[in-house]
Amino acid sequence: MTIDFHTHIFPDAIAERAVSSLIAGCGGVFTPVTNGTKNSLIERMDEWGIDISVIAPVLTKPSQTKTTNEWAASAADERIAAFGGIHPHTDDFRRDIDFVASLGLRGIKLHAEYQDFTVDSPEMLRIYDYALSRGLMILHHAGYDPAFSTPLKSSPKQFANIARAMKGGTIIVAHMGGRDQWKEVERDLAGENVYLDTSNGFDFYGDEAFLRIVRAHGADKILFGSDSPWTNAKTEIEHIKALPLTEEEKTAILGGNAEKLLKK
Repeated sequence: MTIDFHTHIFPDAIAERAVSSLIAGCGGVFTPVTNGTKNSLIERMDEWGIDISVIAPVLTKPSQTKTTNEWAASAADERIAAFGGIHPHTDDFRRDIDFVASLGLRGIKLHAEYQDFTVDSPEMLRIYDYALSRGLMILHHAGYDPAFSTPLKSSPKQFANIARAMKGGTIIVAHMGGRDQWKEVERDLAGENVYLDTSNGFDFYGDEAFLRIVRAHGADKILFGSDSPWTNAKTEIEHIKALPLTEEEKTAILGGNAEKLLKK
């Protein structure tokens, strides 16, 4: 089974506008491989041999909590596993997390740059602790985002702080632990109790850095992710299959690890 653990789609009515806005916001550095709709993602999944994709919406304001999470839940089916989201600056994070859990969503996606928070602040640790206690996974954007300037609001060391502060549960740190921070990932985050996803991608971290991180962190804690529509999942899958990893490691990364998480 091949599972893409990091994708983005939008409601049909706003997908074209949302994708265009995001392309403009990042200076046109990405060429989308879907039109941002669920149907377009499924078409690519069928074409590229992907069994399940995990969608991960990002709330940019607290008022989106109800509509975005209800839409995400409505998109879930046998091909789509849906995360929801909360906004860290909500007036009641427990209420919002309870709402996400009540919809049967698998986790929450957080993005420190879009949502303007410091990832390991005491306020955020309380949010993580409650979300994990409700059985939700937490997926973090990590590292550079071309739509935002430095300094960044997250670092591999901060994610290590989070892992040590939490008492169990599943935390996923995207972009191999921090886009454009891979030396720090090796030094500060590898080996900690988090999963790393491969999203967005080999054009940035390269084979040698990827393999070093896999060896240091363990293939059993790596999840394939494309960050669709921003990266071509087909070429990323082919790239992983061509690497000097064992067949067991490739199987785990491309879907085995994710299948275990989604069955919890």
